[in-house]
Amino acid sequence: MSVLTESTLRSKLKNQNVSEYIVEKGVIITPSAKQYLHDKKIKLVYNDDIQINDTTKGSNVLEIKEKVFNPRYEHIDGGFFEDKPEHMTQLNGNKLVCKNHRRIVLRGRLDSLQSKILRAQILCKNLDEKLVLKDLEEILDYVRKILECEVTEKPLPMVNFIGLSEKELRAYSHDPKKYLNTDHIIYPNYKMGDVVVELNRLRTESREVEIVAFNAFKSEDGELSRNDIALAMNRLSSCFYVMMCKVVSGKYK
Repeated sequence: MSVLTESTLRSKLKNQNVSEYIVEKGVIITPSAKQYLHDKKIKLVYNDDIQINDTTKGSNVLEIKEKVFNPRYEHIDGGFFEDKPEHMTQLNGNKLVCKNHRRIVLRGRLDSLQSKILRAQILCKNLDEKLVLKDLEEILDYVRKILECEVTEKPLPMVNFIGLSEKELRAYSHDPKKYLNTDHIIYPNYKMGDVVVELNRLRTESREVEIVAFNAFKSEDGELSRNDIALAMNRLSSCFYVMMCKVVSGKYK
């Protein structure tokens, strides 16, 4: 519902010579606004009580129809908006938050991670690394699923990455010598080739997104409201590392 204030009246009636002021029925008139109209000897008329005709339009009646407030959006911390402010965006449904909200930052980083995976896929396509390309496509689909479940606030399903369960992925990443016959990649270098360097870039990016996800869902007491997303990001970084080891050991050939 709209509110008519003294400030609004002063602005609209500036340099106006009127005897009546017309508003929509249901508009709330503040006491100071009523006093202002009284002092100016301007009669307050609700438009449902009169019928504006050609004769009335020619008189000194100012017809200003106040727009009835129609709340379409709700701020997550309270308050309503009819139109979405430019500095805000939708968190979920009609819930608005500022664009630097922690969950909005996470969405941006997940979007950025997708773009980097796509670039890695182009590299693999050009180098004819078909098996690596296939695994990257699987991971890309899952990153998109993470983003979808974050936006819709639905549970995130756990899936196997590159044919490995969560337990197997952890084992491979902790002991690549045992499972892939290669040492840990402590310091990646350019001699390992374009694909390893690009996978390492994805590994570091996913670790950063994991921290952003943790901050997005961490409560004041340190508990996480979305353990599924935080766990998924942790698994992604391990997955990229295992892929690096597979390339170095020749397991993708």
